[in-house]
Amino acid sequence: KSANPQWREQFDFHYFSDRKDMLDIEVWRKDNKKHEELLGTCQVDITALPMKQTNCLELPLEKHPGSLLMLIAVAPCTGVSISDLCVCPLGDPSERQQIAQRYRIKNSFRDMKDIGFLQVKVLKAVDLLAADFSGKSDPFCVLELGNDSLQTHTVYKNLNPEWNKVFTFPIKDIHDVLEVTVFDEDGDKPPDFLGKVAIPLLSV
Repeated sequence: KSANPQWREQFDFHYFSDRKDMLDIEVWRKDNKKHEELLGTCQVDITALPMKQTNCLELPLEKHPGSLLMLIAVAPCTGVSISDLCVCPLGDPSERQQIAQRYRIKNSFRDMKDIGFLQVKVLKAVDLLAADFSGKSDPFCVLELGNDSLQTHTVYKNLNPEWNKVFTFPIKDIHDVLEVTVFDEDGDKPPDFLGKVAIPLLSV
């Protein structure tokens, strides 16, 4: 019920060089759970922004009245990685020793924001729901921790996909919950939900 909403939300997008350079933004209006209306879109060219500084942008919505006020900072991606199982980070004993030293109790107050990191190995799924008429699915897996999100590639026509990927997240809040969701890729349509599991960090 507001024409001037304030969200004050922060999202971290892990921008890699092989991705497209445009950030697409959509603003939606919700009447109820079933009815949604697009209020406007805008784009930000990430490559045009100066590095290592916070950029204050007022973005007019295309073909619609109104604008979006955003703060966008482009910074080197630290603490986040996606790799194959065969080249898993932390596999080197000397690297593990450096990390153990970094997070020793006597060093815990050196950087209060450096809580630690979470490494997740996504191996495979078994006996997934068949979402296609062919009796198969095109599954991919999305991992979310706080407002951080990473995903696997899609394995086509398979109910027992193997991804064998390693994801590393920086931890910003020890009370966060890792949510792992499996979707079925459905072309240009929104993906179909195949299942989900939630793992509180405090249980690890």
